[in-house]
Amino acid sequence: MSTFSAIPSPRYPLTANEDFSTVFLVNTAELSYICRLFFYWRNEMDNCITRKRARSNEIDMLNGPLFKKILLFALPLAASSLLQELFNSIDIAVVGHFVGSKALAAVGSNAPIIGLLINLFVGISMGACAVISSHIGSQNAKGIHNSINTVALVSVISGFFLLLLGQVVAGPILHWVGVPADVFDDAVTYLRIYFLGMPFFMVFNFGAAILRSIGDTRRPLIILAIAGVVNTLLNLLFVIQFNMGVVGVAVATGIANMVSALLIIRLLMNEEEPYRLHWRKMKIHTSELKRMLRIGVPAGLQGMIFSVSNVIVQSSINSYGADAIAGSAAAINFEYYCYFIVQGFNGAAISFIAQNYSAGKMDRVHRVFRICMLSSLIFCAAFNLLFAWMDNFFLGFFSNVPEVQHYGSIRMHIVLALQFIASSYEISGSCMRGMGSSLTPAILTVFGTCLLRIVWVYIVSPIWHGFDVLMLVYPISWVLTGTMVLIAYRRTVRKAELALG
Repeated sequence: MSTFSAIPSPRYPLTANEDFSTVFLVNTAELSYICRLFFYWRNEMDNCITRKRARSNEIDMLNGPLFKKILLFALPLAASSLLQELFNSIDIAVVGHFVGSKALAAVGSNAPIIGLLINLFVGISMGACAVISSHIGSQNAKGIHNSINTVALVSVISGFFLLLLGQVVAGPILHWVGVPADVFDDAVTYLRIYFLGMPFFMVFNFGAAILRSIGDTRRPLIILAIAGVVNTLLNLLFVIQFNMGVVGVAVATGIANMVSALLIIRLLMNEEEPYRLHWRKMKIHTSELKRMLRIGVPAGLQGMIFSVSNVIVQSSINSYGADAIAGSAAAINFEYYCYFIVQGFNGAAISFIAQNYSAGKMDRVHRVFRICMLSSLIFCAAFNLLFAWMDNFFLGFFSNVPEVQHYGSIRMHIVLALQFIASSYEISGSCMRGMGSSLTPAILTVFGTCLLRIVWVYIVSPIWHGFDVLMLVYPISWVLTGTMVLIAYRRTVRKAELALG
């Protein structure tokens, strides 16, 4: 049967008795028929191109060599996270150079607080990625479809919840962490405006989780590159041209988040089934939501408690004054950059292991763990040492004030230089989440990292006072946590192998 057989044809041929008007009407009908054929053909070609592009962005995680595929997955994901963080880094750099160190401190002091408030939902997006990947591994098309509809609605609800939460808690939480009075008002203003863009931020992150589950990390990277350019141009326009200060950088970030959300929605609405997003079919499927929450909530709570410990450390940093806050805020950007390398291999571990574990391929699970762990350690260590070695050069992008650079250098030499150790518990924990075990790494991380940092701030630092002593808590906590989570991972794998026979 012809692909166009469903399109009705005009009456043809003409008879000798038909007048000019009849001929005209018939020719018009024939022209209309040809136009319908053309538009039908064009739509079919567009759909064909869309399907080919979608397949070209997917990664077959169940078959073939793993190392190259993991790199193709992890490196764009790391670059995507880096570009997202650049929104905040550009904010800090612009206000640091064109407004002053107090404005830099106001924006920088919000970083751990933003992490605290959004980490629960970022964890749930990790759970969504694991669940969709699991359905792909078991070839469950209905499960994929239901999960995507659930994820879409959860992203919208969580975004508006965070919008309201940010307006309510901005002042109290900044007061709780002891933000100095001379930067307090600007810090509150920045945080409240920043959270106005949370619906867009959540839609993008959950949408990117859907694409990651099928191995597509390239298109989210392209979207964030576009949004990053928008953010940079608007920062310069609002701060330099319109003198809007911290308000300008917050508004620019919100607009950039809106651009990234709209672009990823457009991508998902043009995906082939069963990955296509249908707005009218958005619905909470209870069974899918429970699976996402079972994996995502422990990871999210871990991130929240992790952020609480960092907020407590930040409160201790605040006691050293605005220069220490500004120096730490500048240095921590490079920790984020290096952490995103680890995060890229985290995402690869979750997706690759979820698919292969669901398919019963434990030999590939072992190989995924080894590749992700070694790659994370090597890549992260390389950038750690590069940034720490050229500390004054890189800190100069944010501030040229000597005291600010002094505090920033201390943090880079102690914390940043040893950050690669964190791969030990990050990759192990992500591999466990890929196998559906999320609670154990969360508990161990809370105990080994968060609890130790709280004890350090309130007991150790008051006895041995000094900014360098305060910074030592980070590498010590990484060693302790990494040891515990690695042991837990080995036990989880042995249980999985016994269960699969």
